[in-house]
Amino acid sequence: AIEPADVAWKLAQKRVQSSPVPIRRSGLDGQSLPLDDDSFDSALTTWTLCTIPDPVTALKEVRRVLKPGGRLHFVEHGLAPDENVQRWQHRLNPMQQRLFGGCNLNRQIVSLVQEAGFSVDELDQFYENGAPKAMGALSLGTAVAR
Repeated sequence: AIEPADVAWKLAQKRVQSSPVPIRRSGLDGQSLPLDDDSFDSALTTWTLCTIPDPVTALKEVRRVLKPGGRLHFVEHGLAPDENVQRWQHRLNPMQQRLFGGCNLNRQIVSLVQEAGFSVDELDQFYENGAPKAMGALSLGTAVAR
């Protein structure tokens, strides 16, 4: 598991301990993975690209360790499609970063994935039910390593 936030890793410990699959934390921010090239069929990122200091570098590392044609599955929050919501995201982002361990509200997730050398082949973008739109603009998708 690559988890940049110590708080999130601590919160996950109960699930980690009860997992039937062994889980270990490595690479912390994902920008330098101690893993061999072309060694995984798929990778999953969930609510981490907002916090990683250089998400494109981290995604390029994921692409490096994926086998040719390997798939990236992602669910991330980021920049909303609506301009009014985007304005609020940009205003709130400095406070969000300070309060939530560097988390950014306004990253363009699909652009980051594409910039890292993936082709997005499935994408659903929506607002999380019950969450303020500025914090709940989600991207759920899969991408193939080019």
